[in-house]
Parts: sequence; structure tokens; C-alpha cells
Amino acid sequence: MKHIFTSTIVCLSLLILLNVQVLAQSHGSIRGLVKTSDGNPASFVNVSLKEIRKGTVTAEDGTYQLKGINQGTYTLQITFVGLQTQEKTISVQSGQAITVDFSLAENTSQLSEVEVTGNNQVVTLGKAGLAPLDMPQMTGVVSSVVIANQQAARLGDVLKNVSGVSLTQQRGGVAETFSARGYSIGIAGAGGNIFKNGVISNTMGFPEASTLESVEVLKGSSALLYGNVSGGLIINMVTKKPKFEYGGEVSMRVGSYGLYKPIVDLYGPLAKNLAFRVVGTYETAKSYRDVVKTNRVYVNPSLLYKLGQKTSILLQGDYLKSDLTPDNGIGSLNANQDAIIPDVPRSRFINTPWAYNNVKQTSGSLNIDHAFNSNWKLTAIASAQGTDVTAYGAGVPNNNVSATGDWTRTLSRTMTSEANSTGQINLNGRFNTGAVGHQLLVGGDIVGIVSKSTAYTVNYGAGKTAYDKINILNPSLFEARTDIPDATATTRTTSPSTRLGFYVQDLIGLSDKVKILAGVRWSQQKTVQTTILNQLTQVETRGTAETKTDAAFSPKVALLYQPTRTTSFFGSYANNFTINTGVDIYGQILKPSIVDQVEAGVKNELFNGRITANLGVYHIVNSDLAQMAPLKADGTANADANVKEFTGQTTSDGLEIDLTGNLSKNFYFITGYGYNYMRYTKASLVRGSPIEGERLTNNPAHTANATIFYTFDLPQLRGLKLGASAFYTGARFGGNNNTYGQTPAFSRLIPLTSFTTIDLSAGYTYRKISILAKVSNITNELNYLIHDRYSIMPIPPRQFVTTLSYRLK
Repeated sequence: MKHIFTSTIVCLSLLILLNVQVLAQSHGSIRGLVKTSDGNPASFVNVSLKEIRKGTVTAEDGTYQLKGINQGTYTLQITFVGLQTQEKTISVQSGQAITVDFSLAENTSQLSEVEVTGNNQVVTLGKAGLAPLDMPQMTGVVSSVVIANQQAARLGDVLKNVSGVSLTQQRGGVAETFSARGYSIGIAGAGGNIFKNGVISNTMGFPEASTLESVEVLKGSSALLYGNVSGGLIINMVTKKPKFEYGGEVSMRVGSYGLYKPIVDLYGPLAKNLAFRVVGTYETAKSYRDVVKTNRVYVNPSLLYKLGQKTSILLQGDYLKSDLTPDNGIGSLNANQDAIIPDVPRSRFINTPWAYNNVKQTSGSLNIDHAFNSNWKLTAIASAQGTDVTAYGAGVPNNNVSATGDWTRTLSRTMTSEANSTGQINLNGRFNTGAVGHQLLVGGDIVGIVSKSTAYTVNYGAGKTAYDKINILNPSLFEARTDIPDATATTRTTSPSTRLGFYVQDLIGLSDKVKILAGVRWSQQKTVQTTILNQLTQVETRGTAETKTDAAFSPKVALLYQPTRTTSFFGSYANNFTINTGVDIYGQILKPSIVDQVEAGVKNELFNGRITANLGVYHIVNSDLAQMAPLKADGTANADANVKEFTGQTTSDGLEIDLTGNLSKNFYFITGYGYNYMRYTKASLVRGSPIEGERLTNNPAHTANATIFYTFDLPQLRGLKLGASAFYTGARFGGNNNTYGQTPAFSRLIPLTSFTTIDLSAGYTYRKISILAKVSNITNELNYLIHDRYSIMPIPPRQFVTTLSYRLK
């Protein structure tokens, strides 16, 4: 009831403020367009009045607007990191709007070169194009320059640069899982929290990070814009877009363990209004893990069509073929007691030598942007993605490895497919009601997902119920099998689901210094009853679980105080929701759990945006945590784990700090720190309930990151580039959280120590040719990523990688 009340108050406040009429007509306004020398819009450029502390940044289409300006003469200033400042003298008249346009000396490509990193960039995940100081939420952006300088290949390599975000699991060696603020993004399927160009994406087989334009992160609740997503973070991968000038780059990357990876990036115009881009890579490599190998092909073609000055149509495609060796790490000992990480070489591989996990993925999207005028824009997105996975190998070493290391292996053969489609529409507008300014977003989205999973029976041989036995401590103790048994498909389960949402958000400028952001979303998630096809008889039946529909309102309200044009204080309330399984004591399907979040912080843009300093604190409470009910409706003891009640609670408290500097196009640094305390704060004393006060697994209390790169301009050192990065992950627990009455009574937690990895880079550029080398984990630090109690993966040791590149223009 309290959430319905909050949503109602937010909606009423929004409607009232939209209709406020203020009779202050003694002000004027300034609007305009900033373009590059080749005629393309220059986004995220700083626009300000020199005489007063008032400014903004240009939107994605290069437009800007300054409102509430007193009559008088001013100096209008255009600044951007690494560029020369431009100024124009203007005269503002009461009640009038003047138009002032700028043309930069640089072209689009040159502008991209100096746009180094992005904590001061607009996050496209925000949909409304809010300026960084107007976003009442901690964010992070890692640009293509940082990705290239660090020679990052996987999404996990990139996200280490975002404060408070940690790579917590590498499930089976074929997918990554990330956490922030105590909450995980979940599995790699399209039901997760990773997006590509703003639409939901399946990331099985590892997305190709080395070819991305940027990676964006929204931390905390983002349910207002995206519905049922993690309360910790969502991630958006932004692919490279076509350009109306010829150019590109061809690179060859080689490294330790037989890494060979050519990368091609070509772009240019096909006609006056039509441009293309093709980005692709091929990768083959072995690994620091015995037997493990990688073979990947990725291609990303795109076309951009300018339909006049106001409309653009972007068509993008993706193809990924990722053949990986599934790898559950080194296993753990004493699965029925305290789990112990075995003392074995980092390279020890315990799957079968022939194991495989092959992923084929195709996707396509169509984006249409239409600007009605400089204040109103409509964006429509349609996308589809198909992911097919076929895998075979040893099952997980879970609860069946003895204290001496003996493991009787069974095999797991799977084949899955997932098809997802997305439709999204957003209307963005800027307008005034009297002297009150509005930046409005109205939109809706729908996601349909159909998952199919085929189950198999494995023929181990006459009279055999397992594949073989090995010893994970001493591989020579038993003779391991090397043949591949036949596997017969038995059933195929089809699981459809849909996600639907409508939302409205308004950034309301009450004055130059005070703003309110308010909005609300209605979400519906429908899980359709599964169908099960018997592959042997071709008879189709229905699953036991009936179709389930969940709905929730997700409000957000924030107050921003901006004493200067470079500083913003904010405080906000938002919530998100999680879907529950099971029924209550009366047999009714459980409603979603509402998770409340309060966040406050301060953001600063100093020295014309060259340095950003941001700090945020948060308090997140799930007071509707569903756990097993101790009693049935009639008062008798309950032994059914599917019968639950909303008596549990988790609480997450923490802070995040970012300090970044883009002092010139030759020098930048990125630093960040995150602290989190995520624990169970309420639990019933019933079997299966969590232990009150226990920290949740896979959530380090402390994380930190630091990166610095410098390119010399001195004549004798011109072209030399040096860089260093350090990443710290604090102590945490792996394994599984404990519960009351668990059997056996030993702890299921696996304590993990903190660790730091340090990377050093050096490179040199001569005209169009450059070479960049990196030694990662120079101290050869050893630590582990753990999924549940079985996938214990040692982090990579010291490695070397170098990239030789030729720039076409």
C-alpha cells in the first residue's frame, strides 16, 4: 500500500509542477546548434555564459538551450576537453529567444580522439539525454580510447574501471557475472541486465568488448526506465557507428598462450546521405588453463541514412561464433563439510579433454530518430537476437568430491536456444511553463523472450552409471576416459515470457539552482506456461507451473541543488522489484518484492570539465524478502519449501567515489573506490531461512581502481605512450550463504582474501603506425572467482599482449 501511495504522490506532484504558471517574463533564452567541421552534430560539448555561472552540455543532436537569462550582454563560451575554447558576444532581450550556432574546427573523427573517458559524458542508458550534473544517480562510462589503451578483450576487463563494480563469477568459463551495491546482474541470458545499444542482450559466450565505442553503467535502481532489472547495476554496450568520412584501422594483436587476434574497423560514406561501418575480429588462443582454448569470429556491420536534416535511420547487425572449452575451474574438497580450495597448480583442468561449448549468435536492430524541432525528438527502436548454445562435457564437481580429491564424473549434454525481440519508443521534449523549465521523457518498451532447452540421457556403457573417476589432486592416480559417449535427446522444453512497461519522467527546473526529477513506470512481466516435447515419442505436454503475471509500479523522485554550474548535490528515492516463485500459506502466487533505495551524492566538473569528482552514498532495503513459512494457514508446521512468507529482509549500505581527469588529449587518469555492506537484517528461525547478519556471497566490501596514461609531445619523445592500471578486490565470501537447520551443519561459505592486480603499458606511434604492449598482473597475484561451491576459477597469471595497428586516415 505504501508503494501505491508513493507512486500516487509522485504522479500528482508531476502533474502539478507541469502546470505551474509563473509570471516572471523578464528573462530571455539562448538556443543553438554546435557542429563539427564536417557538418555532424557535436554532442556533449560544454556551453556556458562567461559572466554568470550558468551552463549546459549539447545533446546527442548537437543542440543546446539556456533559459532564464536576465537581459544584458554576455560572452557565450564553448569548451570541450582537449579543444580550444570558442567565444561569442551576445545580447539577451527580455521575453525573447535568440539562436547562436557554433562550428568547431575539428571534424567528427578528431572530436572522438579527444573524448577520452566518460564520467562527465551523457549516459545514453538514461534515455532522456540528461546532462551528467542533472543525473541524480552514480554512473560510469568507459570509452573506446580506454578500452584500446588497456587492450581489453572481455566485458570484465572493461568494467574494472567503474567504481563499486566487481567481476564476481565466471560461470563454467563461458559467461561472466558482475555485482554492484550487493546485487548481481544474474545470468547471461536475455532475462539479465546487460544491454547493447539500449536493448536487452544475451551475453553467453562473452560479448566482444575490444570493438565497442563505449561501455556505460547505471548504478542502483534503474527500474523507472528498464523495469525488472538488478538493483545494483545495469550495463550498456555501445557499438561503433558509421561516419560520413573515410577512415578506419587495421590491427594485429598477439599475446601469451598463443593469442592471435586481427581486428578490422572500416567506415565511410556510400552516398551523400548514406554511410557504413564494418567492425570485425577473429581470435584464436590457448590459455593458462590446461586444455582450454578459444576460437571466435565477430562481425558488426552497420548503415546510417540521413533522411533530411531531422531524421536518421541506423541499421546494425551482429554475428558472433564463439567456440570455447567449458571450464569449471579446479573444484573444491570436502563438499559435505567446510569447502576447501585445493592446493593445485593454477593450470589444473578437471573437465574432459574433448569438452566443448559452442555459441552462435546473430542480432539486428533498427533505430529511427526524428527531431520535430530543436526541442522535441522521437526515437523508435526495434531489435531481435538469436542465441544457440550446444555443450557437452563433465558435470559440475558439486557435493561429490571427497576430502582426498576423488571425483566420480558424470557428463552433461545440453542444447539451448534463446530468441528475444524488443520494441521501444521514446519521446523527449524541452519546454517551459512560465519560468519553470521541463525536460520530459515519455516512453514504452516491450521485450519478448522464448527459451528452448533440450535434455539428454548419456550412454556411459553397459552397466555403468558414471563416466569415470579422477583425482583432482593427483591426476595420475586413475586412468581417465577419453572417448565421447553417445547422448540421446529426451525432451525439449519451451519457455516463453514477455516484459512490458510504460514510463514518464520529467526534469523540472524550478530555478537556476533547484531542480526536481520525478517519474513513474508501470511494468508487467508474464511468464507463460512451458511446453515439453518428448523427443522420443513427439508428444507435447504442458509444464506443471501455470502462466504467471506480475505487475509493479516503480516511482523515482529526486531533488537537485546546483549552487554553481559545475557542482550538483542530489538526493533521491527509487525502487525496483524482484519476481518471486512459490505461493503463500493460502496458496496464492507470491507478488513481486519491492526493494527501496535512497541515494545522495555530489558531482563536480572542474576546470571546464577536465576533472570530475563525484561521491554517492546509498541505502537499499528489501523488506519483502520471501522465505520459507514456518507454519501453514491452519497453524501446523510447514515442511514445504515452496510455501513462503514475506518476513525476510536484506540491507545494503555503501558509498562510491570517482575522480577522473582528462587534462588534455595526451593525458588522462581514472580512479574509483567503492564500499558495500550487504547482509541479511531479518530472518525467521525456520529451516531454510538465511542467517541474520551474514554478508551475502560474492560481494567484496571494498573495491578500487586506478589508471593513468600519458602520451609525450616533446620532440625527442613525441609518440611515446606510457600507462599503468591497478585493480583491487577486497575480502569476500564465495560458496553459498548458510541457512538455519542446514544439513550438514558445516559452513557453506568459502572465505576469499583480497587481491590487487597491476598492469603496465607502453607504446609508440609514428605517423599512421602504432604499437602498444602490456604486461598484466605483473606480480603474478593468485586469487579466485567462485560460482556456488564448484566453479573455483584462478585469476589469470602474468601475461603479455601487444597490438600493432595501422590507421587508414
